[in-house]
Amino acid sequence: MSLPVKLYLHYPAVAAVVTVQHEGRTNALACVWHTALSFDPPLYAVSISPKRFSYDLIRQAGAFAVNFLPQERADLIARFGRNSGHDLDKFATWEVETLPLEDALAPILAEAYAAYECKLYAQHTYGDHDLFVGEIVRLHQAEGAFGENRVLNIPQVKPALYLGANLYATLSDEPPVFRDGQR
Repeated sequence: MSLPVKLYLHYPAVAAVVTVQHEGRTNALACVWHTALSFDPPLYAVSISPKRFSYDLIRQAGAFAVNFLPQERADLIARFGRNSGHDLDKFATWEVETLPLEDALAPILAEAYAAYECKLYAQHTYGDHDLFVGEIVRLHQAEGAFGENRVLNIPQVKPALYLGANLYATLSDEPPVFRDGQR
């Protein structure tokens, strides 16, 4: 069986924006290949191609942040994904607002409903991407973004879900359905 060049069968996936800063240079890139790896220690991983501008910045900085933006900012996520930090300063070009944190390891986007600041824990190559594993050292969350049991408050926050091919969607306002079909 021949595989298609682009695999979208595992989507939708929550879109994230990975941010990094090192020696006065900042960048942000869209990322849907990311996942939690461990509770103790708290580890989170992002998969990034060595072709990306942020790749070397993360290696040099030894840190990154994973920002989760709502669906209404899918336009910004798409811009971060379609444009390279090699060609432009994304933060200046789009006047991206960050939280005023003096000791942040990486920029935290003001419009993020949640973000993880990560210190680089490990890096492994898998095929044409590297998995950057970060130890989460600080959490950020918007007020009201999470409700009971720290579950995302869907009526307030609509996460940006990437479908592939620069298409985004979000979840409905319907209450979650439990595995046994009850609400």
